Amino acid sequence: MFLTDYAKTFNAAAARPLDEPDCLHSLFAKQPVEYLAAGQPLFFEGDEARHIFEVIEGTLRVFRIISEGRRVITGFLHAGDVIGVSLRDNYIYTAEAITTAKVRRLSRRQFEAAVINSESLRPKVFARVCDEMAAAQDQMVLLSSKSAEERICTFLLKYLRRAMAEGNAQPIVELSMSRQDMADYLGLTIETVSRTITRLIGKGVLNVLDPAARHSIRIERPGMLAQLAGDDDDCGDMRRDLIALGERRRH
Repeated sequence: MFLTDYAKTFNAAAARPLDEPDCLHSLFAKQPVEYLAAGQPLFFEGDEARHIFEVIEGTLRVFRIISEGRRVITGFLHAGDVIGVSLRDNYIYTAEAITTAKVRRLSRRQFEAAVINSESLRPKVFARVCDEMAAAQDQMVLLSSKSAEERICTFLLKYLRRAMAEGNAQPIVELSMSRQDMADYLGLTIETVSRTITRLIGKGVLNVLDPAARHSIRIERPGMLAQLAGDDDDCGDMRRDLIALGERRRH
């Protein structure tokens, strides 16, 4: 059990090997790149969890099929994300490419051995697991207490922050996923997603740059988007982020 072993050795003193990797992504650097076509699964729910994967390029969705046959998307993966770290012997979800994608894989045994033997990697993996737990809690709050408009605004706000963190000079959100993907992630119908986005356009909050593809969205009023997301803390954070973005533009 990976995390159990990890917890036992987290504070253990160990000599650092000369070839010890100093970041999580370096574990995958020497692995061959694998290519996925849009719609191609990386693995299925229930498959034996033999490998850990790093996304190099593209977007993937992870989902489960619940009892009545309905698809529930639990997350989207992008370049730099690592997937497959689990206590389970089998994958608990299906991972599938939304766009053409590139990944690298490492055997679970290699991954666990490298992390257990590396003082520098252990806290990085621990932090990543904590981030995933926090994201799962945020998703529970999103689905249990927010309206359709608040859910969609929260979703767009997350991708706007991601774009700003990547240094994008314009408040433009690039969404690889379809409206149906968004609906299955947000616990809504595709009709509700479409109506809500149309309503937000009418309010002047956003604008779809390519109506045919509907993947590029310009956030015209980021502060209002944060307000409509239903979290006052988001409003203040977004204002600070926009000020910082303005400073970067001037320099």
